[in-house]
Amino acid sequence: MKSEALRILLLADTHIGFDMPHRPRIGIRRRGPDFVANFELALHHAKSGNVDLVVHAGDLFHRRRASPVVVERALMPLAKVAQIGVPVLLVPGNHEGSRIPLHLSTATPNLHIFHRPGTIVLNLKGIRVGLAGFPFTRHVAGKFDRLLAECGYETVNADCLLLCLHQSVEGATVGVQNCTFRPGPDVISGRNIPAAFDAVLAGHIHRGQQITHDLAGRKLPAPVIYPGSTERTSFAEREEEK
Repeated sequence: MKSEALRILLLADTHIGFDMPHRPRIGIRRRGPDFVANFELALHHAKSGNVDLVVHAGDLFHRRRASPVVVERALMPLAKVAQIGVPVLLVPGNHEGSRIPLHLSTATPNLHIFHRPGTIVLNLKGIRVGLAGFPFTRHVAGKFDRLLAECGYETVNADCLLLCLHQSVEGATVGVQNCTFRPGPDVISGRNIPAAFDAVLAGHIHRGQQITHDLAGRKLPAPVIYPGSTERTSFAEREEEK
């Protein structure tokens, strides 16, 4: 009997808190509510129970010192999804300072946060899905192998193994000039992705794209999927569909 396909909702770079001052001094139209509205829209199918897993690949917040109001608006939608039985995994990004602030909603059993390198195994429709991940790390290139080892993914029993990141990967493109990320201190080389993974679910790059080959044309051990940001955060993203 064939297994039913898993439905995974991947989103990232929602930047809740962008243009959302706690006490605005000037009464002009702010873009902050648009970021919240698109975040809620992206979670529509999850809130309806029509997905099996939600992965938020980082930069949930726009600033690491988010106000209590911003923290509430960002975490409660994810907590509500978790409360209806849909597991939610969250990777802390660079805008959070590689950590998610503790909040009442973070105690929800189905809400998992990669505060440190680790691997979570979930049973979804009878399929054991292993999800490895770690918070955003600066100068990741020289630390990538160690971080992966600390995740402990090699010891888990899983039918499917996914890597959740908030990092730049070689070959990703951004901006109207299609600038391409090349191997460097803050860029993961595609050839360093272990073949044990079936896919890499990633945030940090605001353009939605899938990377299947490195810059030398060699096929990656696993495809790298960026969903892109849910809203435009700079003029360089003006031509990108969100």
